[in-house]
Amino acid sequence: MSDFLSQFGELFASYDVLGAFWVNIQLTFWAGLIALVVGCVLALFRISPVPSLAWVGTAYVTVFRNTPLTIIMVFMTLGVWGQLKIQVSDDFPTNFFWLAVIGLAIYHAAFVCESIRSGVNTVPLGQAEAARAIGLSFLPAARMVILPQAFRGAIAPLGNTLIALIKNSTVAAAAGVATETSTLLKNMIEFNSSLIYAIFLTFAVGYVILVIPVGLLTTTLSRRLAVRR
Repeated sequence: MSDFLSQFGELFASYDVLGAFWVNIQLTFWAGLIALVVGCVLALFRISPVPSLAWVGTAYVTVFRNTPLTIIMVFMTLGVWGQLKIQVSDDFPTNFFWLAVIGLAIYHAAFVCESIRSGVNTVPLGQAEAARAIGLSFLPAARMVILPQAFRGAIAPLGNTLIALIKNSTVAAAAGVATETSTLLKNMIEFNSSLIYAIFLTFAVGYVILVIPVGLLTTTLSRRLAVRR
């Protein structure tokens, strides 16, 4: 047992495991923030009475929900940076970090949109009708009446999307982020194959620690803030 525990000590002494997880947490935070904003706009498009906006929202969701995330991340590196020469920073690591954030945000915005739209479905139809009856147009009604209640009904699916984003942040390696967990895992297995069980448990437990609190929190909030019919 002591020998097995010493393997963990060797790994943490030789590699910056906590630093790698911190990079994934930052990727998740910024991508989640951007995805939430874009997803809200897309959700407004999806429920908009304007057919062209509804079509744009539907097309976005259909395309990006059915496109593999790895393809998007590779495109951000080889297409956006490699061919289009678009970069967000002169510093290479920082540039690839933000390209990965944008790729993650673009992909998960489609799922955020659908989560919010599922929350809209929990809002009683009479709420929207009452908003129109007092003279509110679509945007004020959505901002003051529909979306506040929709978010309460969308907490659980939004939590599931956040959990997926946490795990999908490992795909950032495909966008050239060399300091996150999947790249570190590859290096650790390549140079310390004798410690394979300790390596696997390190990353498995690390992601369990990140994911379980999110699931518990969103489940609790979903129950407490559910829209009462």
